[in-house]
Amino acid sequence: MGKVTQLRDKQPENEKITINLGFVDLGRIDLLVQEGFYSNRSDLIRTAIRNQLESHGEVVSKSLERHTMELGLRDYTVADLEALRDAGEMLHVKVVGLARIDPDVTPELALQTIGSITVLGALQASTDIKQALGDRIK
Repeated sequence: MGKVTQLRDKQPENEKITINLGFVDLGRIDLLVQEGFYSNRSDLIRTAIRNQLESHGEVVSKSLERHTMELGLRDYTVADLEALRDAGEMLHVKVVGLARIDPDVTPELALQTIGSITVLGALQASTDIKQALGDRIK
């Protein structure tokens, strides 16, 4: 048989957020959904956020460049960190999006190789890694 992955071990592909809206705005959203412009409230809100982000695309690009940050998904594996350790280098994680540290990475290896972590979005790492690097996570 092929590789089997337990569902509870799988990390979500997105992050859930909560917002508060006034009744009038909520009613207007519901009207647009009712009229068929959007499939549901979440569809409208996601579309509005994407449109707003797109309208600020140039500002985001310049800011990423200025802060030397990576955009998107960035995985850090045991092999990546061992190579850094063997080269005597420290990693400074700067990600806009999702940064994932492999569950096989030990706290000791993380402490030896990760100098700082700045993530605008989400960081997925074991509780042990987050505790070990707590003072290095901004």
